[in-house]
Amino acid sequence: MSRWPQRIVCLTTETVEVLYLLGEQDRIVGISGFTTRPAIARKEKPKISGFTNANIDKILALKPDLVLCFSNLQADIAASLIKAGCQVHVFNQRSLEETLQMILTVGDLVGASEKAQTLVTQYQALLDASRKQAATWSRKPTIYFEEWDEPMMCSIRWAAELITAAGGQDCFPELSRFHNARDRQVNAEQVVAAQPDIIIGSWCGKKFQPEKVKARTGWQTIPAVQHGHLYEIKSVDILQPGPALFTEGLVQLQNIIQHWQQQTGRFS
Repeated sequence: MSRWPQRIVCLTTETVEVLYLLGEQDRIVGISGFTTRPAIARKEKPKISGFTNANIDKILALKPDLVLCFSNLQADIAASLIKAGCQVHVFNQRSLEETLQMILTVGDLVGASEKAQTLVTQYQALLDASRKQAATWSRKPTIYFEEWDEPMMCSIRWAAELITAAGGQDCFPELSRFHNARDRQVNAEQVVAAQPDIIIGSWCGKKFQPEKVKARTGWQTIPAVQHGHLYEIKSVDILQPGPALFTEGLVQLQNIIQHWQQQTGRFS
């Protein structure tokens, strides 16, 4: 009898990605229908849940010896599985540090601690290099990160931290600490007052529409709109707190900010 779980159900994409990176994907017996990384997982693994809803009987039929969940949004699913006798681990990472810790914990759970530490060391090195480069710039652009458009919602904590690491300043850092999206709502007037140099849209699975953003009342006075610094980072690259934050989200933010530095003559 193995001391490590052999039949794991992952109800969000982050733990699927970690297990594949660790080379432990054979343990996965079921995934969320919203899994995006890696793409091959959608072909190889049965999809047995949504994000906030799940067919408990379908999960139980897989006879999992570990179910991995994420956040308070899956609390009801986790409770039902616990009542049915499942071993459940619920992650609730909201920061870059907590995301790195999640990777280490997944490694510990499957007996791949050293591999997980190697991944975390790589991601920490990417963060350190980005921060070192950003420290050389004389001015940091103010960035408005929009997670949703109607109502307008600004950046979640890990996105705000990535913006800082890449060399920018988040428009609403005081709001990024709130877990619930409704607590991060802003209005058009607040964004106009902040005068962001860069606007980044990541509309949680919906395509960002820069022309629609430019047309908002009063936004023609915003530097980002005046100089055409509106960009999209797909939600799968920055709104799911897993490895992609470091390999995709951070890199894209660096490229955007470097382009702004070059365009404004402040690149050093």
